[in-house]
Amino acid sequence: MPEIRMTVIDESGLHARPAARFVQAASRFASHIIIRNGEREANAKSLISLLGLAVRLSSVITVAAEGSDADAALASLSAELSPYVTLLEPAS
Repeated sequence: MPEIRMTVIDESGLHARPAARFVQAASRFASHIIIRNGEREANAKSLISLLGLAVRLSSVITVAAEGSDADAALASLSAELSPYVTLLEPAS
């Protein structure tokens, strides 16, 4: 399962507006997409689940996708979050 790791740089963390845009972008893909914050993970296509992660400034998050369009999904989602995060080295 390909993954990307990012550090949150927005002072407000991953708040409602960028989280909603992220969920909309994730929903365009057939792949199963998850987002991890520490030991917790959420379905990236569920706004409530994503907000429940309480992603804050300096959190290191991982976005993983599994499916036929996983690589395209990760590229699109990292671009969607680019104003709020810095991309780290690939986790896998």
